[in-house]
Amino acid sequence: MKLSRIALIAAMALGTTASITNAGDENGNFMVRLQGTYLATQDKTTSTFLGATDLTATHGARVSNEVLPTATLTYFFNKNLAAELFCCFGKVQTDLLVGGVNQGQVADTWMFPPIVTLQYHMTGLGAFKPYVGAGVQYIHYFSSKTPTANPLGVTAVDFSDSFGPAIQAGFDYHLGQGWYLNADVKKSWLKTKVTFDNDVVVKQKVDPLTVSLGIGYRFNLEDLFGGRRASYDTLK
Repeated sequence: MKLSRIALIAAMALGTTASITNAGDENGNFMVRLQGTYLATQDKTTSTFLGATDLTATHGARVSNEVLPTATLTYFFNKNLAAELFCCFGKVQTDLLVGGVNQGQVADTWMFPPIVTLQYHMTGLGAFKPYVGAGVQYIHYFSSKTPTANPLGVTAVDFSDSFGPAIQAGFDYHLGQGWYLNADVKKSWLKTKVTFDNDVVVKQKVDPLTVSLGIGYRFNLEDLFGGRRASYDTLK
């Protein structure tokens, strides 16, 4: 009985994989992309306080830049309009600056930074398909901690979640059978408050710039479930 169930599950998985593989459509209504992304925080300290004492003139923070694996899911409402969800998980490091000089790491945190955008895709350029978009980004910080030895002598840290506007520009280049090369740039404007257990509070602009390169696969969702609709190149 167990073997038969395993065989059934395996057959269903293979069937789904085969359906996706055979569903490639240059003008399908859904696209999945896998990317490598360079995250440049472009951050700036707006205030640093120790209790009621203002240390902004001398003390600040710097958030590290990182390279992350990312993915996007894009649904096309028609041949021009689409909605995209971009997401990943990443870990960044925060260093203490005193007089502009790096004093070393004071914290690190994991982040979940999804971006949702509404896009306009340009047509009539053959395999080259540029697009622009605008939307919002939300960053949830979790598992934040301080290194055992750090220049502030702190033992705990908290990052407040961030929310702000985002814009993007990019292009897909069709390789055939629904496969695409992709290049994409997104810019967001966000803030976070970093609170340490010694009453030091740092307010930081994060303002990430994300530059992504990857590969995408476009298909019709209906092809996976036995149905099919007209490709968008036939829609008016």
